[in-house]
Amino acid sequence: MDATQPIFRQLALRIEQGIVDGTYPEETQVPSTTEFSAFLRINPATANKGINLLVDTGILYKKRGIGMFVAPGARQQLLGTRREAFTRQYIHPLLTEAARLEITPEDLSEMIRSTAADLTTTADTTRSSL
Repeated sequence: MDATQPIFRQLALRIEQGIVDGTYPEETQVPSTTEFSAFLRINPATANKGINLLVDTGILYKKRGIGMFVAPGARQQLLGTRREAFTRQYIHPLLTEAARLEITPEDLSEMIRSTAADLTTTADTTRSSL
């Protein structure tokens, strides 16, 4: 767990990540408040608060007497939200700094392609040496 964020928010982020990476596909049940609280060793009320945060945003929905399920479209909703955050956190500052350095969009695009190719080559080399 991460001490910089409230535990209920960390749980919500963990569930969101599970939805994005396919651990919790749409229309499937997520673990219960009791299961999360036991596994993570947190108060059940805290686990409930994290789950309800996702219910409030439409990521999860409740089937009365059964449990919480991933809502249809939840993955796309989360991807959209994360892309917007990515743009605010990384793209805007990147473009601002590129403009200060007089790097054109074309040059920046080429720098990104080149770096991505280098990273791919490095990752491939690392995997093959294992």
